[in-house]
Amino acid sequence: MATSGIELSLSPGSQLPAVSVVLPVLNEELYLSNAVQSILAQDYAGSLEIIVALGPSKDKTDEIAQKLASSDTRILLVKNPSGRTAAGLNLAINKSSNPVIVRVDAHAELQRNYISQAIEVMKSSGAVNVGGVMGAQGVSYFEKAVARAMRSALGVGASRFHTGGDAGYVDTVYLGVFIRSAVIAVGGFDERFIRAQDWELNYRLRQAGGKIFFDPRLHVTYRPRSTVKALAKQYFEYGRWRRVVSRRHQGTINYRYLAPPFSLIGTVLSIALAATLHVIFIVPAAIYAIFLILASFVIGKGFIEKILMPFVLFTMQMSWGVGFLTSPKTLAPLER
Repeated sequence: MATSGIELSLSPGSQLPAVSVVLPVLNEELYLSNAVQSILAQDYAGSLEIIVALGPSKDKTDEIAQKLASSDTRILLVKNPSGRTAAGLNLAINKSSNPVIVRVDAHAELQRNYISQAIEVMKSSGAVNVGGVMGAQGVSYFEKAVARAMRSALGVGASRFHTGGDAGYVDTVYLGVFIRSAVIAVGGFDERFIRAQDWELNYRLRQAGGKIFFDPRLHVTYRPRSTVKALAKQYFEYGRWRRVVSRRHQGTINYRYLAPPFSLIGTVLSIALAATLHVIFIVPAAIYAIFLILASFVIGKGFIEKILMPFVLFTMQMSWGVGFLTSPKTLAPLER
């Protein structure tokens, strides 16, 4: 079966394909072991290997990875000198030879039947990439508030992989289980992208005739950032690199991506005009503040979460907006 040049190697009734799980890691000493253990605990009956792409970490990530590799021959290590996620993914994919690639991040933990379920979905849907729910779960009060915001349409928009929804064909999915030949055919991950590399790759897969499929039965536990600084940096980069995608691929922007920058511009102008011209101009900023408070009471569970939530939502939305508005054209020129 072929689709516009993309070879689909899975079909209903076919045997279980060998799978390569790829993890790009950098400074992940707190999470790497749990992520790998969740992969080793999979109920998948087919052949499985894990390829960890090691960036230049400053913590004990490399030491932990070496111990994991020495304890199980299915775990392979490859150096990723740049430390960039896309580069690490490509290095791991190039080291693999199995027909299916499962992308996992160190901040993620897979449900036990994730791979076996994904293979079934891939066979039935004819998709070149399938994925499911990014189930954010925190431990500290701050992390729990971030997780709650990430799972809400009021926090990050209504993407199905955040909020759940019906199974079906979509533009992109979280992480993903890929047909390796399809990824190779479109040139792999674009290594210039620090963020949004998944969305950008899925766009090229779709342009080549491939299908991306979301199924809510596929669940990945995601550990959110634990500090305001880390959260702000993460969402600043999300906004910055989503702007790059919109430049490279015309017509891929929508209202969800424009809401944070417009909120930022409106709030800043409101405060500036109220301070220099008339207090009436504070109304737009006040409306945004009221939105944050009301959204927090809707999203938050428990007193502490409701108190933290306005700061979490503000950090996520404003950081995304700043990143989007300040994204320079030099980040990823149109020529590849």
